[in-house]
Amino acid sequence: MFRSMTPAQLIVDVAVAGVFAVVALWSEVAGYGSGPVSLPASVLPCLLLAVALALRRVSPGLALAVAWIAAVLQMMLGRPPAVADIAIFAVLYATAAYGSRAVFWLGFASTIVGAVVITAYLFVVPGFAGGALSLSTLPVAFAVLIAAGFALMLSWTIGALVRTALRARENRAAQVRAEAEAATEQERVRIARDMHDVVAHSLAVVIAQADGARYAASADPAAATQALGTISSTARAALADVRLLLTQLRHAESAGPQPTLADLEELYAQVRSAGVELQVDVDPAPLAEPSAAVQLALYRILQEALTNALRHGDGRPVTVRLAWRSTVARGAAGVELEVRNGLKAGDRPRPSGHGLIGMGERASLVGGILSASDRDGDFVVTAVLPAGGSE
Repeated sequence: MFRSMTPAQLIVDVAVAGVFAVVALWSEVAGYGSGPVSLPASVLPCLLLAVALALRRVSPGLALAVAWIAAVLQMMLGRPPAVADIAIFAVLYATAAYGSRAVFWLGFASTIVGAVVITAYLFVVPGFAGGALSLSTLPVAFAVLIAAGFALMLSWTIGALVRTALRARENRAAQVRAEAEAATEQERVRIARDMHDVVAHSLAVVIAQADGARYAASADPAAATQALGTISSTARAALADVRLLLTQLRHAESAGPQPTLADLEELYAQVRSAGVELQVDVDPAPLAEPSAAVQLALYRILQEALTNALRHGDGRPVTVRLAWRSTVARGAAGVELEVRNGLKAGDRPRPSGHGLIGMGERASLVGGILSASDRDGDFVVTAVLPAGGSE
């Protein structure tokens, strides 16, 4: 029933209503004197209309009700239209601009009913317009009806336009907030995806090297030293990547340098140093420089696929096949990727795991497709990405 308003707005409305009451009362006293009958009959409607004016924004429905009470009282006392009646226009404006849906339409109905009541009152009560409606006064009555209806409807219509503008501004603000929240969420998902890829791959390499170093410590100290060196370099690289991602997460900075096709050899070297026999076949070679988005997606998909092979593989060689075609899915140039590895008995990557989901998201973001399934005892990841991608 009551709208939320700031203290400053309430003070302004009360002050305006107070000034209006003083002006309206002065007009009544100056026009009709201070006799025992006319003055009280003038004061009460003025005060009620001033109250309606004060309430027009904080409670448009209550203000409309008070304005109707004042108007009915004014007619019951036989008072003519006065300066105080100007408040009615402000109340009708407020019902359209700030009222609820019910108050909005009650204000509209009040413009029509009010125009009819004003006309009937002026042409029926003795002392106004001859005190009776006749053929001679009918044209004047019709003109008064049209004028009163136009004036009242104009106030309500202006309020309705303001209401539309306010709603449009609120919708725009809500849309901007929603877009900002969506962009923030997308950025967080991207960072989380990168974090998973970096940490999962690096930890898989570190674990494999640590296991190898433990067994080689007594039999082959040189191999153990080399494994420890690989652990150190892998961990340092992962720490640098994690720090970069955390900086982006905290400060919403632009993305730093991202892996490209030139970094694939380093990725292969990390996997081979972890004890995995890796066979890479690139045929044919890239026809042109792919977009940065496709290079990043290809690197991360291949990184996660090799991480899965490292964690779930049965020791057989892992094969990687890259084929850059002039035409792939959807008729565009792109790359076909296939990673095949054996599986330990009863072990396979979970379809609901973050790794497989992340690979699918990366492929989808650049307009490609990805599938992962068991084939003849092997786990095969296949991705088809367009060369241009979706930046």
